[in-house]
Amino acid sequence: MADPGTATSALLAIDRHHTDDTALAERICRACIAGLDVDGAVLSLLTATESRVTLWASDPTAELIEELQFTLNEGACMEAAATGSPVLVPDLHDSADTRRWPVFAAAVAERTGVRALFALPLQWGTENLGVLDLYRLTAGALDPAQYRDAVAAADLAALMMLGHRTDPATGGDGGSWLTEASGHRAEVHQAIGMVIAQLEIGPIEALARLRAHAFVAQRLLVDVARDVVARRLRFTEEMR
Repeated sequence: MADPGTATSALLAIDRHHTDDTALAERICRACIAGLDVDGAVLSLLTATESRVTLWASDPTAELIEELQFTLNEGACMEAAATGSPVLVPDLHDSADTRRWPVFAAAVAERTGVRALFALPLQWGTENLGVLDLYRLTAGALDPAQYRDAVAAADLAALMMLGHRTDPATGGDGGSWLTEASGHRAEVHQAIGMVIAQLEIGPIEALARLRAHAFVAQRLLVDVARDVVARRLRFTEEMR
């Protein structure tokens, strides 16, 4: 059996005891940044759902990439969560690499200096727990050793996050992971409920309406949701 890579070895050395989800996510991301020669990382849970939560982002650029994907409902991270497979984008400026999500790619190119993006799903069997996003400011693929290390690190990160929430010895309390994740998007959930009442539509369409408004207004979804909750924005039939 091959020896674990640099990032995977660093994850194996992490002490999960007496720490919370955010601190654990930070340690996972920092280990991957150092071990995989990338410039930033972000770890999200429940990525492909309305309850998505960003546990930790290394910097404002990583956080913006995450928010853009949540707002636009497209991107490497969303695809990795939906398919359960790594999504590797060696060059975000190459249309061949980004033709599945041109709007997201254009937004990243316009608002950041990111050139390469690697989305690694955190899988538990057939269930997706979240996604680990890594980015580089220079174009280029992960080399074979880095790719093996990245996939192994993501698999280990999934086990660590799941174990942390289900093993009392680590301070986890089981199901609260899902509750905590939902709470981080409280504004979006509340806004969905208000749009449902305003337009008499279902929750899926209500979220789609919020996303469409955010896209047209070139704003983040969470900012639009806050306006709805604060009653600064009301959806009407004329906005359909």
